[in-house]
Order: sequence, then structure tokens, then C-alpha cells
Amino acid sequence: MKNKTTRLTGVALPGLLCLFMSLSALWASASSLQNQVTGRITDTNDHPIPGVSISLTNSNIGTQTDMDGEFSIYATPQDTLRISYIGFKSLLLPVGNQTSFRITLQQDITDLGEVTINAGYYNTTRMEQTGSIARVTAEEIERQPVTNPLAALQGRMAGVSIVQRSGVPGNAPSIQIRGQNSLRNSFGDSGNLPLYIIDGVPIDSAPLNSFSGLTDANTGGIDPLNTLNPANIESIEVLKDADATAIYGSRGANGVILINTKKGTGGKQKTRINTQVYTGAGTVPRKLDLIKTADYISLRQEAFANDGATPTESNAPDLLLWDTDRYTDWQETLFGGTAATTGVNLGVSGGSALTYYNLGVGYQHETSVFPGDFNYNKLTANLSLNHRSSDERFKLQLSTSFGSDRNQQFDGSGFVSSALTLAPNAPALYTDTGELNWENSSWSNPLATFCRESEARVQQLISNLSLSYAITPELEARLSAGYTLLTSEELVEQPIRFYDPALWANARSRSLHITAGRQSWIVEPQLNYRNTWGRFNLDALAGSTFQHRKNTALNIVGTGYANDQLLGNLAAAEQLSATDNTTQEYAYAAAFGRIGINYARKYYLNLTGRRDGSSRFGPSRRFASFGAVGGAWILSEEYWLQSLKTFLFFAKLRGSYGSAGSDQIGDYGYLDTYSATPGGGGLYPTQLTNPIYSWERNRKLELALELGFLNDKLRFNTSWYRNRSSNQLVGYNLPAITGFTSVQANLDATVENTGWEFEAATHLHSGRFNWQASLNVSIPQNRLVSFPGLEESSYATMYRVGEPLNIQRLYRFTGVNPETGLYTIEDVNEDGVYNFDDRMVAKDLTRRLFGGFRNQFTYGRLSLDFLWEFVVQDGQQFFTTTPPGRLGAILQEDYDRRWQNSGDEAGVQKPSQGIAALIANSRFRSSDGIYTNTSFFRLRTLGLSYELPAEMLGINSCVVFLQGQNLLTLTAYRGLDPQSPGTTLPALRMLTAGLKLNF
Repeated sequence: MKNKTTRLTGVALPGLLCLFMSLSALWASASSLQNQVTGRITDTNDHPIPGVSISLTNSNIGTQTDMDGEFSIYATPQDTLRISYIGFKSLLLPVGNQTSFRITLQQDITDLGEVTINAGYYNTTRMEQTGSIARVTAEEIERQPVTNPLAALQGRMAGVSIVQRSGVPGNAPSIQIRGQNSLRNSFGDSGNLPLYIIDGVPIDSAPLNSFSGLTDANTGGIDPLNTLNPANIESIEVLKDADATAIYGSRGANGVILINTKKGTGGKQKTRINTQVYTGAGTVPRKLDLIKTADYISLRQEAFANDGATPTESNAPDLLLWDTDRYTDWQETLFGGTAATTGVNLGVSGGSALTYYNLGVGYQHETSVFPGDFNYNKLTANLSLNHRSSDERFKLQLSTSFGSDRNQQFDGSGFVSSALTLAPNAPALYTDTGELNWENSSWSNPLATFCRESEARVQQLISNLSLSYAITPELEARLSAGYTLLTSEELVEQPIRFYDPALWANARSRSLHITAGRQSWIVEPQLNYRNTWGRFNLDALAGSTFQHRKNTALNIVGTGYANDQLLGNLAAAEQLSATDNTTQEYAYAAAFGRIGINYARKYYLNLTGRRDGSSRFGPSRRFASFGAVGGAWILSEEYWLQSLKTFLFFAKLRGSYGSAGSDQIGDYGYLDTYSATPGGGGLYPTQLTNPIYSWERNRKLELALELGFLNDKLRFNTSWYRNRSSNQLVGYNLPAITGFTSVQANLDATVENTGWEFEAATHLHSGRFNWQASLNVSIPQNRLVSFPGLEESSYATMYRVGEPLNIQRLYRFTGVNPETGLYTIEDVNEDGVYNFDDRMVAKDLTRRLFGGFRNQFTYGRLSLDFLWEFVVQDGQQFFTTTPPGRLGAILQEDYDRRWQNSGDEAGVQKPSQGIAALIANSRFRSSDGIYTNTSFFRLRTLGLSYELPAEMLGINSCVVFLQGQNLLTLTAYRGLDPQSPGTTLPALRMLTAGLKLNF
């Protein structure tokens, strides 16, 4: 029996094993069979989503949904479906035994498909944009205590260079978008300024001229954007390339800045109230190490000894009349004060599902670091009203902003310079009786400028009304109308006490009155058409523009008032003279259109065109056409890249080419103009006619690559651009014998701006911790490509072909002569005569690299935000205008490096009052020796905020914040501010604290 059992077992076990293996093979074979898997994908509103990518993990197999959101793919039960679509959260779904799916995708509001970007006449998203558009939101703007909203953009945008040229409240910052395009670069000339559009309404971007200390080459005048409230701005978009700007035609040649104010939100909601209050203080962040009294007296005595001269009361009051033991820190005395700043903003929003509004008011007050009662005040009000009909066909949007600022300043153009050059033992500012101390006219009291008081008042109204009606679901008619009104009134009073009392017998008090007005209206009817055929999508618009602008200016000087109390009352002046009384009108008309095409949300084509007409040209040259083509290819949506989706989430190639123009010149330049002569009623010519000059042309080319990694948590953008501006509109200089200094004309010169822009951003979230970081780097290059006949023209001393426009023609500095102790420069012609032909060095003062690095860390209710700005550039190093040894202070470092004995290898020439030393110093200041590296790395902003748990009090949010600006600057520059080398007041170091409440 045992043997039988053994035999049965020996036969059965192999048979059972074979049966098991056969069944396993059959099961494996069955499980590896691919089945057809179908499904339908919708959004949360049950609307089908076409173009969704469906792929198998660890495989190159993939497909997309059709117009009904349906898909079909072959898969095994072991496969996993990867569902991805830009703007929605990705999904991973195991197949298993399921052959049919119904999938609902959730929108990802942090993704690139959901952020709406204002492209001017239409909206787009980061995924769909074919042009170069930079964007900054309210979060980055509203907490900065700045007067001008452009100042809040410093270091935050690639290709956008912004310089705050002075710390005086109300001055205009300098801005360039991808370099200087025009040869016209004088102050107040809008030839290189971008187009400003506020809620769809363009405004004149040129700063207002001013009699006070707000106007010079360094401070830039009064900016029309000062009347805006930064706390009421929702976003600022900057349009840079041809695709983004060509739809604005001639107005977009230098880029476009779109400023959008805050709007209400639809839906039934209770009234919401938000308030913001802040206060703070500012100081000059850096002061110079100037020579002290003991070394100064020694230096002056050494200068007289070197010259073999004897000090007298006229040439050496500091040695013979002033106290040689006295010391005053003039920097601390004249601009060492603390500027206080206060801001209050209140916003109210609410409404119903069909009608909603947003109302905001703001107040800002800022004092000065100068001694005296100088201050800046601004009051703003904003209203936004939106309404739509119940059938969603009719929509109305009204936005109005009003701003009024009052700037009480003084003529401080040389005030900071005085603080840096006054002798440390100069007399006291006031006498014992409190009067200005003139010390027997042995010096010029810098406080005399305080007597020349000025007050500028600027008011601006900007309003826009937009009406739209959906004729069909695909066709919409829209009408946009805007109106702007800006008035500026300035009064400068110069009393007798402004002068040295010794001159009072011949001095005359006077008042200066300047009144300016800018008034414009614009009407833009449009038609918008959108439709979809399968995977083909069309978005088109056509419209026209009618604009009229009127500028007025009236400048009057009243001289000879019997009493200083009557200053400003023109009826009490002995003599009146009008220095300017002009009215200029500008008319502009255009037709524009756009066709936007995309196929399967992967291939995008954008065509824009505009036909412009401007009254600034003669009848035969009045019209011109501009246009651009832009395209984008989203590679990451191709099926052959689906296997990389977990790593390379987004990849897009885009490019654009097009042309824009410029008519940014004065009005009536093509006409003969005349002015009335005083008295007899005659006329005299003021301008030569030239009816044949025409538009500047700006041709722009750009190529870009945009990448997103790790579910778009890490982004990289790279752009290369080339802009060429030709047919330059300039005032061609004429010989004085003609009776005119220039005539408006075109020059056959071409200016080229090329450059690289790099952007990187990351957004990481883990539990209560959140980190956002962004980096932008710009590497611009500017050069004059061609200028036929340059050497024979009046511009031969200003430009060189192949060199940047912003160059200085300089002598070559060869150091201090060890024997004579004087500065020396290279004599190229070896003839002993130094003329302009000896200036062989071309120093480029253009920024070679600039950018910013921003980080924001959030943990729970605590947030830390900071921005570093960095710039690589050359500029004029700081040297006091006073040569060593003459009356006036110098840097302590220059005192230590001075030449003293024959054979010395010194960096600063010998102390001397002689003519030879003065000439040598003058040549040195026209050489490359005066220039140095003025690069800097600056902590532009630092903010710390905490959200208090105030929900139980009925407060939606309560945030306390601390904000710092210009806190730290790392630089080798030895002057006040490397951002604006020179002797203007630098941007202040500000520290503010505030509270923000939302009810």
C-alpha cells in the first residue's frame, strides 16, 4: 500500500505542478491583454474639457480628449493613467478592471493657466501668451511707502530699468524698457519714454517742468504718475516685445506700461471694508568721510606754501577770518535730518451678483531730511463700478481716479553739493539774533536757498467708461471712452532776504508763476469675435482709436515788490514778463486689429496690425502702418513628451517679430511758426518748416523658451531680443548764422538694443510652510549700428558708430606726475594742445547687467519678504569739484593720498591754488580717471508681517507689518549713492510700521 501511495504521489505531484503552471501562464497572459479604456473628462461645472492629455505611466503611449471631453486608449489592468491639463490639478488613476471612467478635474488656481494677464486690448494667460509681458501684483506694491508706483518696480522685472534719481519727494524716476531707442535723450523729451495706460486710458508720460528743485538733469521733474495711489493698484503689466506692443502702433515703440486699479468682485456679498495705516521715518543711508578741520587747515597752508603765495582775507577767509578751531559736520547739518512719512488708505467694496463697486481713498504725508518745514502731501480717491445684465449680454465698467498732491520744497539743486564742499570751519548758519549769517560776505550761506520757497500743486482726473454688448455668443461690440485732465500750478517766491545784505540796494524780489494743463479724450470702438471649430480656436478683434490732446503752459515772472508780504500778488509787482504762453493740440487716429489662433491648445499664432495717423507730421507723411506676428508652441503637450510629465511639466517655445513707430516729438514741427514781438505787434520766426520728415521705425525680434519642472513648482524663462530703431527723429543742429539752432528732421541712423533676459521662480509648499522665490537677470547691449555722415555732422562729438549711445568721450588719464605733482593726460597728437580729438577713450555708462532676487517665506500667520537688487555699471566716481588745496572740503581719503614731495607716486595731485593745478584738475575731470565701477548690491525691500487671530472679533483679517527700504547697500563706490552718482539727495533708508484690517 505504501508503494502504491508513493507511486500515486510521484505521478500526481508533477501533474498538479504542471496544471498550476499552466493556469498561472493563462492568468498572466490574460492579465497582459490590453483592453480599450474609454472615459469622459469634465470640469467641476460638468463642462467637457477638450485637449486633456492622457498617457500611461512608464510608457510613451498617450492620447487627448476630443471636443466632447471623451478619450479612448488601450491599457492593461496593471497600467496607470496620467491625466494632465494646464490650469487643472493632475491625476494618477490605476486602470485595474475598470474600462470606463468619468473624471472631474479640479482647477489649480496657482497654476499658469489661471492667472489672467492684461495684454492691452485683450486678456491672456501665461500659458497662452505669445508676447513678452512682465507682471507685478498688488501684494508687491501696496506695502511700499512710495510716492510713485514705478518706484515699487525696481529690481522686480527683467528688461525694465528703473532709477530713483533723488530722495526728494515727488521727483520723477527714470525708466527704460529694453534700452534707449532714440537719439533724443534730453530731459523732458518723451522720445524714449514708454506709453502709460491707466485702466485703458493713455496719459502723457513726460514729466512736468518745474521752477523748484524738482527739475534738473538728476531729479527729472514732476511725474504725472505721482497722483496715483499705489495701494489702489491691482497689477502693473509691462509689454516689451513686438507681439505685445505692435497693437499700440506708434505709441508702443518704447514699451507699454499698463496700470490696473482695483475692482470689485461679483456675487452676492456683504459690504467689505479694508483699511491700511502706516507710519515711519527715513534718513540718508550714507554719508561721506570728509576732511576734518585740523587736516583742512594744514592742507590749505600747504597749498599756499607750494605756490609760494601769501594768504589774504580775500583768498583765504577760512585761514584769516574764520575760526580755525571750529568744526561743523555739514552733511549732518544740511541733510542729516529724519523724514517722517504717514499713510492712510480706506477701501469699501460690495454689491450684488449683477452690480458691484469698489471705492477707495488715500492720504500720504512725507517730510524732508533738510532743515526747515518742507513736506509733501497727497490725497487720492478712486471709484470702480461694474454692472452686467441678467442674461450676461450687456456689461458696463466705470473707473475714475482723482489725485491731488501739494509739494512744498525749495530750490535745492546745489544744496547737497554745498554740504559736501563747504569748509569744515565755515561760519555758523545763523547769527545770535537768528538772522542768516553772511560773515561780511566772505562766504555764501547755503540756507539762503531756504528763503526761495516754492509750492507745486498738481491735480489729475482719469476716468474711463467701457460698454460691451454680446450681439451673439461669438460676437461682442465694445466701446471704450476715456478722459484725463491734469492741472499744475507752481509758485516760487524769492524775497530780498534771499540775497546777501550787501547786495540789497540793487536786489529785487520776484515771484515765478508756472501754470500747466493737460487735457485729453479718447474713444475706441471695438468688435471682438471668438469661436471654436473642433480643436481650432479663433479670437479676433478690430477697432479704431480717436484721440485729442491739448497742452497749455503759462509762465509769468513778477519783479520788484515793495514788501515781501506782497510776494506772489502779481498786481503788486513793478514789472511782469511772460516767459512762455503756449497752447498745443495733438490729434491722433488709428485702426487696429488682432487675430489670435490656437490649435489643440498647443500651437498659437497671434497677428496684430495698426494704421496710425498723427497730426505731428506733414500732410504727405501723416499715416504709417505697423504690425507684428507672434507664435508659441507648447512642446509639453505633445504626446512624445508625456513620459517626462512628472519632471518636465511645461515647455514652450515662442517668438515674435514686428515693427512699431514713434511720433514722440513736439507739435507743429513741420510748420513755420512765429511769435509776437513785445510792444509794436510785429512777428518774428521761431521755427523753420520741414514738411517731409516722417515716423521713426522700431523693428523688434524676440525668441524665448519657457520651462516648468516638477508640476510647475520650478520655472525657467530665457529670452533673447533685438530692437532696431531707424529713421531717427531729431532736431538737426544748424549753424548760428541761419538764425535757428535746429530744424526737425530724420537722420539715417540706426540704434540697436540687444540682450538676454533670464527668469527663474519656485514655489514650494509643505504643511504650514510656504516658500516663493524669483530671480530676474538682464544683460542689455546698446550700440549705434550706422550713422552715414556722422563725422561731418554736429553729432560727431557725441556718438561713435559701433559704440553705445550713452558714452562719454574722454582723455586717457596717465596719473600724477611724480615731479610736478599735477594730474596728467595723454597727448595723442603730441602737440601740447589738448582738444576734443585727444579724447580717444569711450566710456560706456549703460548698465551692463541688472536684476533682482526676491524671497517670501510664510509659516502659518508669519511672513518674511525681501528683495535684493543688483546692478553692474560704471559711473563717475565721487570727487568734490574743489581741487585739493583750494577753498572747500575734500574727502579724507584724498587728503591721505595727495602728492607732497618730488618723486611721490600719489593718487591725488598736490595742494595748490595756482592756475596750472586748476587746469590739470579740469582735464582730469574730463578723463577716464574720474570714472570707476559703481556697481551695487542693495537690499531694496525687507518686510515682516504677522496675521493676528482676530476672527472672533468679526474681523476677517488683521495684519501688522514692518517694512524697510534701502536698508543695506554693498558697493565700492565712495559717493552718496551708486544708483545715481553725483551730488543729488540719495534715495532714503525708510523704515515703516503699519496695520491692515479687512472687515
